[in-house]
Amino acid sequence: MKVNTPKIFSMKIEEVAKEKGINHFDAALWLCEKEGLEPDAVGSLITKGLKEKIEANARDLNFLPKQAQLPI
Repeated sequence: MKVNTPKIFSMKIEEVAKEKGINHFDAALWLCEKEGLEPDAVGSLITKGLKEKIEANARDLNFLPKQAQLPI
């Protein structure tokens, strides 16, 4: 399947994450490898919602610094 629009890319990432039981960060890397895309080149295909999920995954994996959160 060709991933040439942000909507299709995001749907594929969600699908891969759910099917394989992996986080969105890993699903994006897996899809890039499968489709022969460079991870640096897919920035324009990432929607705002997907970006937030990937950032949360990266923070959990300590790839990004933790952000202060208000107690709920």
